Amino acid sequence: MTTAVANSPVTDRALPPGAPDAVVMRFAGDSGDGIQLTGSQFTLSTALAGNDLATFPDFPAEIRAPQGTTFGVSAFQINFGSTSIETAGDIPDVLMAMNPAALKVNLAALRPGGLIIADTGAFDERNLEKAEYASNPLEDSSLAPYQVVALDISRLTLDAVKPLGLSNRDGLRCKAMWALGLALWMFDRDRQPLIDALQAKFGSKSDKLVAANVAALNAGHVYGETAEIGTPLKQVRVAPAEMAPGLYRTVTGGETIALGLVAGSQLAGLPLFLGSYPITPASQILHYLARLKEYDVTTFQAEDEIAAICSAIGASYAGQLGVTTSSGPGVALKGEALGLAIMSELPLVVVNSQRGGPSTGLPTKTEQSDLYQAIYGRNGDAPLVVIASRSPSDCFDAAIEAVRLAVEFMTPVILLTDGYITNAAEPWCIPDLTTHQAFPVEFSTEVPTEGRINPYQRDPQTLKRLWIKPGTPGLTHRIGGIEKGFGTGEISYDAANHQKMTDTRKAKIDGIANFIPEQEVSLGESRGKLAVVGWGSTYGAIQQAVRRVRARGGDVSHIHVRHLWPLPRNLGALLKNYDRILVPELNTGQLKTVLRDQFLVDAQPLNKVSGQPFKIAEIEVAIEQVLATRS
Repeated sequence: MTTAVANSPVTDRALPPGAPDAVVMRFAGDSGDGIQLTGSQFTLSTALAGNDLATFPDFPAEIRAPQGTTFGVSAFQINFGSTSIETAGDIPDVLMAMNPAALKVNLAALRPGGLIIADTGAFDERNLEKAEYASNPLEDSSLAPYQVVALDISRLTLDAVKPLGLSNRDGLRCKAMWALGLALWMFDRDRQPLIDALQAKFGSKSDKLVAANVAALNAGHVYGETAEIGTPLKQVRVAPAEMAPGLYRTVTGGETIALGLVAGSQLAGLPLFLGSYPITPASQILHYLARLKEYDVTTFQAEDEIAAICSAIGASYAGQLGVTTSSGPGVALKGEALGLAIMSELPLVVVNSQRGGPSTGLPTKTEQSDLYQAIYGRNGDAPLVVIASRSPSDCFDAAIEAVRLAVEFMTPVILLTDGYITNAAEPWCIPDLTTHQAFPVEFSTEVPTEGRINPYQRDPQTLKRLWIKPGTPGLTHRIGGIEKGFGTGEISYDAANHQKMTDTRKAKIDGIANFIPEQEVSLGESRGKLAVVGWGSTYGAIQQAVRRVRARGGDVSHIHVRHLWPLPRNLGALLKNYDRILVPELNTGQLKTVLRDQFLVDAQPLNKVSGQPFKIAEIEVAIEQVLATRS
């Protein structure tokens, strides 16, 4: 019998015997069923089991969509295994569907031969009608290509919590925990750490709530142990992954951005001030930083996006590390104030967790469509630094780099992530900060022997201006949005001066290319037939696709760009070593256009704008098509 691993060819069994290399599982149900909590708890158990993993939470934008409808379906996918895991998986092996709508929305993603675990108690006439099913798919032949285990999870949950005296409505809220208990049994997981986590999370709210969820969890696990279901539902153990020694924790991108910002502020020797306005999917950075006050962190939830960035600019003017977080619509509102930070030449970190757009767009879905906005999206010639993180764990180092560039060059820096990175989880080896090189800030304190200080005096190598704390004796100065004289720092409307200051601000940002690492090849050779160039969250899918094609002898390499503006100084020469260039992006071709503009290379796009990340197979097919086409 063929062993089914993540993204493997179709097999005739739902789960393989023995120990598979990897499994992709998707939990799906109504947005009020607790699917995200269930997924996060299963992720915790997976991490404790020593598996490598990657997750993809996928939930609706509505706070509470109509129950039982297809547009109210919430899903959580996890890819876990004993091998290196870099994406949440292309095709689920197991789908746990808590109602008809969840089955209908997610069935197309399940691989043929995959396992469906369905709650028959939710497949009543009303829910079938809401999901627009003409007949019950559990009873007709429409699910014949799959392995189906139909259980009345609703009734089994009510039986488990009945001794606690809960109403049917409250009892049914525990059914996701019952399903989680069954999943823990399926993959031979220890329940106790999750029970402890539930008690820690909800114990202060209601002892009965905790007891009910624990009872449902235990009941699901016991059912798996005692019920003689047989094939296709069986217990499978996925071996631990071989990982480098170290202390690991499971993190989301939002958490590691917050931790990286704190680490960066510590390496710079500055207090951190976050001015932020809540917006999906960036809000969790504000939530996390608010819990880190002991590290000299101040958080301010402003009344709007403009107030948020202006407060952060004020903090930077006062000698702190100013940070603001948002998503595309919020960054658009921050545009004028961002120009003020550029003109004033103050350090500022702007985190943009991109989402589907434009306008309100797809608030809970992922996209990479703000690259143009980051590089070009301000009035006037207003250059700044743009970098991007590639995964949840990489957000830590990307945030530190954003802080370094901001304070060393007195400039705003935009750090691009996206909804996938911000919400997804993966193991992270906690780094030793003593191995990171500090970049302590030195404020200007030297009083000029005559006249007033010119705050726009510049370092001859970096072109950064002086950073003077307000109130420093003898260093009274003025900065702001009106153009200043190059030699005096006073307001100036002189045409030649404006030309010189504009050229200087541009030269400062362009010169940063000399202070960032040269571009490396992530996988493959430094020359050849094809380079696949990516940025941001496409890293995992590109890496796996390139690895597969190379294993078949394909001449293809992977280049992943972190520093998007200015671009690495050797990138143009590197790209010209390849016959063809393919640029997969979750937009309509923005990096492709930048590469064509900057290096005059014939970069070809591979675009996807569906609110979903790339599948490995989509990039793999595109690579094969390019390699099969003559130059």
